[in-house]
Amino acid sequence: MTFRTPLALVLAAGLLGGACTRRPAAATSTAAPAKSGREVRAEAKAVAAAPPAARDLTDVLTEQLALTDEQRSSVRQIFTSTVKQAQQAQERLKGNRPALLTELRNINATSDRELQQVLSPEQYQQLKAKQKQVQEQMRARKAQ
Repeated sequence: MTFRTPLALVLAAGLLGGACTRRPAAATSTAAPAKSGREVRAEAKAVAAAPPAARDLTDVLTEQLALTDEQRSSVRQIFTSTVKQAQQAQERLKGNRPALLTELRNINATSDRELQQVLSPEQYQQLKAKQKQVQEQMRARKAQ
């Protein structure tokens, strides 16, 4: 049984498609205070624990929306939670597609509210514009 992926993950497909042309992260980062060894290890542990989709989407959004280190960490946590909740919902509701779709919409709405709190208004508008573009591309492909 297949299920609809939360919108945050749908966005990943569209954004990751353009990831091949990304510049290395070091080339796009702004000067930031040096991190202690403990902070670096904690960040590396958080990155390693995140699902690949959450890590990849966070990397792309970091570049496209010019996220700060704090925003990047928060966004990764939001996407990690979204992926885990979607997987749990799929397991729990695999025999009940309408309930699964409702649950995924709720998960996505929560994720969207959390992103809105983390991102600046300009960053959030850029994200919503990209989501709309990706949805339209998906609809066009589906109609073919």
